[in-house]
Amino acid sequence: MTLYELVCKSRSYRGYDESRQLTREELLELIECARLCPSSVNRQPLKFYPVWEHEQAERVLALTRWARALPELTLPHPGKHPTAFIIICQDQEIDPSLTRYQKDVGIVAQTMLLAAVEKGLGGCMIGNFDPAPMRAELGLDARYAPLLVVALGKPDETIVLTEVGPEGSTDYYRDADDVHYVPKRSLEDIIL
Repeated sequence: MTLYELVCKSRSYRGYDESRQLTREELLELIECARLCPSSVNRQPLKFYPVWEHEQAERVLALTRWARALPELTLPHPGKHPTAFIIICQDQEIDPSLTRYQKDVGIVAQTMLLAAVEKGLGGCMIGNFDPAPMRAELGLDARYAPLLVVALGKPDETIVLTEVGPEGSTDYYRDADDVHYVPKRSLEDIIL
């Protein structure tokens, strides 16, 4: 699969096949890809907390809020929960600036998601959560700041990329069959 194909298949999935449980070893393979990513001034302050056991995955899920642009829906739907998570944290003893490494967070998260797609998996980056309850759930020392939750599993939903319409809206939406549509700007519209 080419990088372009991986990028096209790497969507923000909000529905998963719960019968496909991920293992600790699979999550460690994704974290290994993240470990090798570039880091600002090579400080490498990010740490990763893998969650693969069902009970803890359900507790982490309960601390997240999904699909803010679709407030009328509860996503993921019951029976379509992710089966694993990787919580990206920053070790504030390495560097206390939580804004300096935001680009690193995006780089490692996207790298893990592309590696997941290569394995027939998928995920969703979730920034909509409260760090304090997440830290408590994970039993983390105060030095570790949870910055991003990456949900993972075998995708079980249809996502369609579409062109942004003449009205210019980039809002994603779902149709009556629960197909998820993601409008993307054209190449011509983003070139300066």
